[in-house]
Amino acid sequence: MQVTTVTTAPIEGQKPGTSGLRKKTRTFMEPHFLENFVQSIWNGIGGVEGRTLVLGGDGRYFNERAAQVILRMAAASGAAKVIVGQNAILSTPAASNMIRKRGAFGGIIMSASHNPGGIDEDFGVKYNTANGGPAPEGVTGKIFEATKTITEYRIVEAADVDLSTVGETTLAGMEIEVVDPVADYAELMESLFDFDAIRALFAGGFTMRFDAMHAVTGPYATEILVNRLGAPAETVMNAVPSPDFGGGHPDPNPIWAKPLVDLVMSQDGPDFAAASDGDGDRNMILGKGIYITPSDSLAVLAANAHHAPAYADGLKGVARSMPTSGALDRVAAARGLDCYETPTGWKFFGNLLDDGRATLCGEESAGTGADHVREKDGLWAVLLWLNVLAGSGKSVQALMAAHWAEYGRNYYSRHDYEGVDAEAAAGLMDHVRGQFATLPGTVIEGLTVESADEFAYDDPVDGSRSEGQGLRIGFAGGSRIVIRLSGTGTVGATIRVYLELVETDPAAMDRDPQEALAAVIAAAETIAQIRARTGRDAPDVIT
Repeated sequence: MQVTTVTTAPIEGQKPGTSGLRKKTRTFMEPHFLENFVQSIWNGIGGVEGRTLVLGGDGRYFNERAAQVILRMAAASGAAKVIVGQNAILSTPAASNMIRKRGAFGGIIMSASHNPGGIDEDFGVKYNTANGGPAPEGVTGKIFEATKTITEYRIVEAADVDLSTVGETTLAGMEIEVVDPVADYAELMESLFDFDAIRALFAGGFTMRFDAMHAVTGPYATEILVNRLGAPAETVMNAVPSPDFGGGHPDPNPIWAKPLVDLVMSQDGPDFAAASDGDGDRNMILGKGIYITPSDSLAVLAANAHHAPAYADGLKGVARSMPTSGALDRVAAARGLDCYETPTGWKFFGNLLDDGRATLCGEESAGTGADHVREKDGLWAVLLWLNVLAGSGKSVQALMAAHWAEYGRNYYSRHDYEGVDAEAAAGLMDHVRGQFATLPGTVIEGLTVESADEFAYDDPVDGSRSEGQGLRIGFAGGSRIVIRLSGTGTVGATIRVYLELVETDPAAMDRDPQEALAAVIAAAETIAQIRARTGRDAPDVIT
């Protein structure tokens, strides 16, 4: 087999975001685009000669073709071994587990997470380090620098590797091990949770629906919920992964998973429901007649994690991303737990987990996880909820009512403005920044501004500093507005506006969130001039 050195040149737009490089699929399919970025990963991490890597993805369009290119490039650069999921499939948390379990140097995950899939939709590639987590900014910075100076890449000229059969083969002297993508992850879940208690829950007539959204978690949920826990086969909906996610948008929220929400809100709905996203790292939680925000889900799990064997002895600490509501902080304060506030991006939790400072972490964008891997983990969150429901004997509604009665309720919502002109979005952010000096002390829509700043994070483990992580306006009583630009889109800019109101009056715990937040929403419009600056009359998505 011949190793070919291909002359190339830097390609614009290859700066990794919070979760690797995401672009339109057709962009990744352009000549040299994928190859340039993969070679830049090798160059940025100091090469892969003699090293073991993990490779897999969420099965979206171009997944297997990209895997063949990456395998040939790894072989050309002297990698010793690549462990790859059957048919190039691995959920993101399963890939993290595989890296950690096998002691791999790192791994490549092919995914654009919750973004739509298909030839005219999105694709992504990210590098995870030896701890199983997304590459930190120091590593992605080196990869980006390599994309700006690349002059050549190396690739083996060879026929495609058979990835459909579990087993071992070689490519130009590099070992390739094709593995069952589900087995190791399912065993890990069984070691963390009380499967006997969850089996008893289902045996007692408890009903559930899990929407895999035609994405990667279908086989994982079927194996664990149906085969190992005894749930009826119809528990898992849309279980067969599809390259275009069945033509849907694999983002587990009330907008894109509306059929599931409608089912749970109906009179004959199941006791519990959940959904996961394209690559399996996000989750949505619902009970009969109630939707649980990701921020509330994180807080409830922190307060009740002791029902699961893995967390029976308590949590070392907890962490949340800055835009996530303060509901977790209230639990941590009551339980005497350290609570860390980080920028958005799961990589920021890695140091806290590795250093033993935190056990449970979460983001408002439907991501929850713990120290078993170094990625957020959708199915893990669902299983922890099931363990809590089995251990507490409460329904989802009863559990939430008890939680709010004890800790208060953080009414919370996120308004997304997608595909906004990038200049207009930047202008909006500058407009808000320009008011920081004069906002404190003013009264806006009946709310008194106490603080206004741009979030910066000093990592308590390695001392690194991350600036420009979101604009914050805090009001008396704990209400707040956060505005930031998302790093996960592929077209234009996505403005995310996070709105929060702290309620401690027991008589006011069951209001509609948008009504409860009306004054905060109005204040955000007054401060940011969203309609005038974006031309949008309303958000594209409200969660």
